[in-house]
Amino acid sequence: MARFGPVLTAMVTPFAADGSLDLDASQTLARWLVANGNDGVVVAGTTGESATLTHDEQIELIVAVREAIPDHSVVAGAGSNDTRAAVELTERATEAGVDGILQVTPYYNRPSQAGLAEHFRACAQATDLPVVIYDIPVRTGRKISHPLFHELFELDNVVAIKDAAGSPALTAELLASAPDHIEVYSGDDSFTLPLLAVGAVGVIGVATHWVGVETQEMIAAFRKGQVVDAMRINAKLIPSWNYEASDDAPNPVPTKELMNLLGLSVGQCRLPMGPAPADLADRARTVLSDLDRAI
Repeated sequence: MARFGPVLTAMVTPFAADGSLDLDASQTLARWLVANGNDGVVVAGTTGESATLTHDEQIELIVAVREAIPDHSVVAGAGSNDTRAAVELTERATEAGVDGILQVTPYYNRPSQAGLAEHFRACAQATDLPVVIYDIPVRTGRKISHPLFHELFELDNVVAIKDAAGSPALTAELLASAPDHIEVYSGDDSFTLPLLAVGAVGVIGVATHWVGVETQEMIAAFRKGQVVDAMRINAKLIPSWNYEASDDAPNPVPTKELMNLLGLSVGQCRLPMGPAPADLADRARTVLSDLDRAI
């Protein structure tokens, strides 16, 4: 169950005041996350603003985080809408000594299912590490079909899905026919409990930056059959999920605001994410206050 652990955070990428990559802050954040409920992190994913990082920056970040938390899971985002770039990143991340590779569906250019098959196959063949396929059609413009998933499951090192497709019913259908070794991680915090109910093993979250402990408790309660307790924790976390992304403050803008409030200097997002709304700090304080967190 949950080869990488049940709770991973898709970690934000800290930047200095001048917008440069802050590796020291990245290591501090990674250590803080595993000290506060996380089994590990996903580095240089979309929440980590991978689209604004150079390939060299991505590898520097991955290496720094691996050094910071050697005894915890580190999964490296290595996706791109250019297969050659994704293969290169996969090879370089593998050399950095991570535990797994996250491959997101190629975005914007909306390839066919046949194109997706060849893309994911090339990326999986570029590493001997476990590969997690990230399905998030709202951002990529293309849903991975169930027949394609089953084709990918035949690859020895495709072991998991990060599911942000928003349909527990479809996930249940997929898991009912998937090989036993395939794991599903919720890729949307608010869908974690529903996906656990149909067979998911955990979450790769965003709000888990600050509610990692509570998320662990919710998953543990569900596993023990304490469903009412899991529902109670789930309800407590809804304001955090509502906060983590909105039209005027898309992910990861709110997370960076809140982590800065907690004293973890992660800086601001690179463009084009844009500046934080003027009231975002107040929203963050309300979220923390509702969780009884002092700042």
